[in-house]
Amino acid sequence: MDFHELLLRRHSIRRYTEEPIDPEAVKTILEAGLLAPSSKSARSWQYVVVEDRDTLARLSECKPAYAASIKDCRLAVVVTASPEQSEAYIEDASVGAIFMHLQAEALGIGSCWVQVRGRMSADGTPSEDVVREILNIPHDMVVECIMTFGHSAETRKPVDPAKLKWEKVHLGQW
Repeated sequence: MDFHELLLRRHSIRRYTEEPIDPEAVKTILEAGLLAPSSKSARSWQYVVVEDRDTLARLSECKPAYAASIKDCRLAVVVTASPEQSEAYIEDASVGAIFMHLQAEALGIGSCWVQVRGRMSADGTPSEDVVREILNIPHDMVVECIMTFGHSAETRKPVDPAKLKWEKVHLGQW
C-alpha cells in the first residue's frame, strides 16, 4: 500500500476489540513517534505508554466528551512536550502523535487522537492536570493528547477522493 492509499484508509477509530496488540507492533508505533521530525531537532516530545486497564479507565475521565474510547483501547500513548526545549512544542507533539497514528494504520491497528491540552474535565479541572496527576507527569511538560490504539471493532470505508473539498485550496492567493 502506498502512502496515498494509507491516507484514504485512515480513520479515527474509537471502538476496539479485546485482542491484544503484538509487542512488535507496539514497538513499531513507538518508534514512529521517536522518528517524528521536530523543530530544530529539539525532540521536545516525550511519550507515556499506558496498558494498565485501571489506569486507562481513570484517564478516560479526563474530559466529558470523546475520551470514553481510552478505557476500551489496548494501548494509550500520552503525548507530552516541553515548552522549554522548543517554541514549537505543540507542533512537535502533534507531528509525533500523527506519525504514530499513521504507523498504526499501516499495521492494520486502529487509533484515535484524544485532545487534552485546552480541555476541561467534567468538574472544570483542566484535563492536563487530571492526566498529569494520574501519570505523575512533571509540571514543565504540556500534555497535548492521548493516542488510543487497538484492533478496530468498527468498519470504515476509505475516503472517496471525489468528495475532497478542493474549494479549500487557494492557488497563488486567497
